Amino acid sequence: MSSMNAKGRPTGTGAETGFAPHETFTGNRGLVQEEPLIFELDSPGASGVDLDEPEEFAPRLGGVARQGRIGLPGLSEPEVMRHYVRLSQKNYAIDSGLYPLGSCTMKHNPRLNEKMARLPGFGDVHPLQPQQTVQGALELIDTLAHWLKELTGMPAVAMSPKAGAHGELCGMMAIDAALRARGEEGTRKRVLVPESAHGTNPATAAQIGFTVDSIPATEDGHVDVKAFKAKLGPDVAAIMLTNPNTCGLFERDIIEIADAVHEAGGYFYCDGANFNAIAGRVRPGDLGIDAMHINLHKTFSTPHGGGGPGAGPVVFSQALAPFAPLPWIVHEKGAYRAIEHEGESTGQPFGRMTAFHGQMGMFVRALAYMLSHGADGIRQASEDAVLSANYILASLKDVMSAPYEGPCMHEALFDDSFLKGTGVETLDFAKAMIDEGYHPMTMYFPLVVHGAMLIEPTESESKDSLDLFIATLRDLAESAKRGETERFSGAPYLAPRRRLDETLAARKPILRWQHGRNEPASKAAE
Repeated sequence: MSSMNAKGRPTGTGAETGFAPHETFTGNRGLVQEEPLIFELDSPGASGVDLDEPEEFAPRLGGVARQGRIGLPGLSEPEVMRHYVRLSQKNYAIDSGLYPLGSCTMKHNPRLNEKMARLPGFGDVHPLQPQQTVQGALELIDTLAHWLKELTGMPAVAMSPKAGAHGELCGMMAIDAALRARGEEGTRKRVLVPESAHGTNPATAAQIGFTVDSIPATEDGHVDVKAFKAKLGPDVAAIMLTNPNTCGLFERDIIEIADAVHEAGGYFYCDGANFNAIAGRVRPGDLGIDAMHINLHKTFSTPHGGGGPGAGPVVFSQALAPFAPLPWIVHEKGAYRAIEHEGESTGQPFGRMTAFHGQMGMFVRALAYMLSHGADGIRQASEDAVLSANYILASLKDVMSAPYEGPCMHEALFDDSFLKGTGVETLDFAKAMIDEGYHPMTMYFPLVVHGAMLIEPTESESKDSLDLFIATLRDLAESAKRGETERFSGAPYLAPRRRLDETLAARKPILRWQHGRNEPASKAAE
């Protein structure tokens, strides 16, 4: 029999009891329904809509008129509804359970935010409307910009970048513009990037044309300040540093780093993707930062993923504020308007990042989050996120191995050394988590830690939720150490599609279904 965990739930997937979950005739697993591709459900003539035959008309398409069916599947309304409901049951979401992805901040998205984003005048606003017809929307953008500047202690903000990497590009383009204004665009081309920075940082610098120079980390996971200072010189344009870094640690020497890069004539770009750990407690402007993007879709709710919209406003120091991109909002003579042309600007904007003003829906959600939480609530959210991560780290580091002693910030980092000699790899461990009802944590990142497992519980989880998650990981770790490799090598046993060939799927993806060429979904994904 399976043992019982602290919550009274049976533990184990059956591998340790000799039970192998059997295949069913339908392909369904209990109440989780099997579902083919919608094209495989095609029934010619079945449609949820009746369309009258068109009257006689003279076609104007000539030789390009369609000769056969368009290829869209025909289904009745109940079939369509069931199809998408069944697909939704296969998708793990923050509304389903704890979502431990590190570096992603998959926090609860309050329903209030969604209600506000759908209000008339926000949900249906169009970027080409005359500015006098969207005064409320412009005021909202300006108000959100004000609070972002307050939270960061920075004098200027560009609202238009669409996500984190777009925000990085914006910040580094402003630095590039500032260097050109100083006449140093040809001499300062080297950007220093710590090993513990987000992986998009060096890619962004290279995209603009800078040369990337890596800075090693110390044994305790922080920037090696001595190595950093040794690399400073008259050709250094900037440092791109993530704080808290990807190891889940606060860079304690950040002010010393800022002072050193400024003394060398460079600028300080900070990746703000992990702002959820310090919002309301630390103002980046007080640390000497010149530019930092903020992921509204992480720190201020609306967990990202699934191809949905993001937003990455960039705050600037006094030194970089004149180079912030268009557009921005000003309040003059009792009205709001967008500055959209360089001739209207008193600064030296480097241009535009996007055609319009940014992600309106994300702006509404972020401001709703801020106003409903208040200053004390935002601070508490950061503190609770850090507390949750440290609770996980302290509760698991006796059975799982932590590369750094801690304490951590909002992410608990483990490596795979506790699996050495068990025959179980990081990927196997993660796949077994699926059988237990959890989305795996971030795997193999950060790259500086072998077999990394990065867990970010956020502030949204209750202690009961964290306790069950901790008990589950302890059970998995102890199972691996007992040599119960079958529990891991074939996992997941209970997922709709078992273990996929992820490498093949990435290198040879089938992006288009064609009748007679593609195997049924139930077979192709085995």
